Amino acid sequence: MDTETAHEPTPHEPTTKRLETTVTAHPTSGPLAGKAALVTGGSRGIGAAVAMRLAADGADVALTYQSNGELARRVAERVKQSGARAWTVRADLADAAAVRAAVDGAVGTFGRLDILVNNAGTGAAGALETVEEAELDRVLAANVRGAYLVAQAAASHMADGGRIVNVGSCVADHVPFPGMTLYAMSKAAVSGLTKGLARELAARGITVNQVAPGPVDTDMNPADGDGGAAQAALTLLGRYGTPEEIADSVAHLVGDAGRWITGASLAVDGGFAA
Repeated sequence: MDTETAHEPTPHEPTTKRLETTVTAHPTSGPLAGKAALVTGGSRGIGAAVAMRLAADGADVALTYQSNGELARRVAERVKQSGARAWTVRADLADAAAVRAAVDGAVGTFGRLDILVNNAGTGAAGALETVEEAELDRVLAANVRGAYLVAQAAASHMADGGRIVNVGSCVADHVPFPGMTLYAMSKAAVSGLTKGLARELAARGITVNQVAPGPVDTDMNPADGDGGAAQAALTLLGRYGTPEEIADSVAHLVGDAGRWITGASLAVDGGFAA
């Protein structure tokens, strides 16, 4: 997830609240017509691109966001332009009650849940000796605890034959620079989550896979930012990827073409980890 500066709820502000439910005519065509998807961290970057791609393929889309409701509403408007329904919810995904409320809200709005894209997460960088416990807890809460809680809540509602895609990172397998230990560890945990879920949910025909992006041009890691040229040079194709290229791979895994793929990690990294 492209992480935003968190606006923490006040004691009188609910952590999770329903912001928008829009019902429009459902698309009459598309490979995902009639299905409902939940995309975490869907207000920007990869999550926003995934939400819009799934809607273009016919799915209704619920998306969570951390703090910027305006960005989430803009993505929802793009979803609706595809003829799909959109629902947005602010949620702290490290909070189990907030996660359950978000998943329950999505299911209540659409009447079903067929697809989960576990995209929300955060970046991290820092030398081993400088990372404090608070930073360790923050990164693990966002990248590991949140992904587990969302998958746990979604699986209880998901239709047999559903699809789960976790967004990991190529850094889990190839750490290119010092100072990335914490981030690499957290994303390696997502790989373990993917394989474990694939085995646990196989009896229901639910496939669980991971896409592992390389450097992607988002506001969290812009191609023209510090270190961008160095990261691009580490890819075999010599450039950053785009959020839409990651969304294309997610769409393949959640569609009919991905029906016999499970427990797999798909590197979408321009050869970064080759």
